[in-house]
Amino acid sequence: MDIKHLQYFLEVAKYNSFSVAADHLYITQPTISKMIKNLEEELGVALFDRSRKKLILTDAGQIILEQATLINQAFHNLETELDNLLGLKKGHIRIGLPPIFNAEYLLQLIGRFHEKYPGITFQLEEDGSKKIEEDVRNNLLDVGVVVLPTNNELFNHFPLMEEDLKLILHPSHPLANKDEVNLAELAEESFIMFNKDFVLHDRIIYSCQSAGFNPHIISKSSQWAFIEEMVSWNLGVSLLPESLCNQLSKNVKAISITNPSIRWELAIIWNKNQYHSFAAKEWLEFTKNHLKDFHKHK
Repeated sequence: MDIKHLQYFLEVAKYNSFSVAADHLYITQPTISKMIKNLEEELGVALFDRSRKKLILTDAGQIILEQATLINQAFHNLETELDNLLGLKKGHIRIGLPPIFNAEYLLQLIGRFHEKYPGITFQLEEDGSKKIEEDVRNNLLDVGVVVLPTNNELFNHFPLMEEDLKLILHPSHPLANKDEVNLAELAEESFIMFNKDFVLHDRIIYSCQSAGFNPHIISKSSQWAFIEEMVSWNLGVSLLPESLCNQLSKNVKAISITNPSIRWELAIIWNKNQYHSFAAKEWLEFTKNHLKDFHKHK
C-alpha cells in the first residue's frame, strides 16, 4: 500500500463513482478500478458495495475512509512543511557568541537575514570560546563565534574579524597619559581578567609570560562591563578587544599595547560531522558572502 492507493480511494469515496474519480485524477477508469481492487485484496476486505447502481462504502470502507483522510492530511502537512523548509519559510538557528566582542555588525547581518526569511527564528547564547566549541561539537549549537585557532579536525570555519587588544586603566593611572605601553611595563600591575572559559584568558597570560612576567590576577569575570566597572574604581588594569574599548565610558582610558601587541582573530565555526538544517546552511552562506563584500570594501 502506498499513499496513491489511499488518495485514489478517497476520490472514489468522494464521488461514489469510479468514472468521475478517474476524470478528476486524469487517469482511466480501468486503472483506478484496478488500484482499488489491489487495495481491497491487500487489506482483505471489500471497501465498496458494487451490487447497486451507485457505489456505497462498506463498514470496513467507512473505517478506512476515516483513517485514510487523516493519513492524507498528514502527508499533505509533511509536504507543506518540507516546502517551507526548502523555501526557508521556517527554521531555527542556534548561535553561540562570546560576550567580549562588538557584535553590532553580526547582529546587522542577522537582521538582514531575518528580513529576507522572517519565518526563521534565532537563539543567541553568550559564552566563552571554549564553551561555544564544546556546544557546537555536542550539537547544542549550530554555529559559534570563537577565537582562532580552532580544532580544524572537528570544525569548518571562515574569518569574521580581527583586532588588537588594548590596555584599559583608570584615568589617574601613571601610564594613562601615554599613547602606547610596552607589555613589560605592566609587570607590577594588578590584572582583572576574563575567566578560564575564555580563550583570551590563556592568550593574555601567555603574552605576559613572553614579555617576561606572570600577571598578578586579582579578579576574573565573564562580563566585560563588570571588568570595566572594576577598572573605573582603580582596582586594577585589564586588556580588552579594541571594538569593545570604543564603547567604554570616560571613567576608564584605553591605550595601545606594543612589544608585543596582542591580536585576536574571530571566526564562525560549525561542526564538520553534524547535520545542518536548510536554515543554518543558508545563514552560513548568507553571512559568508556578506562578510566577503564587507572586507572587500573595507
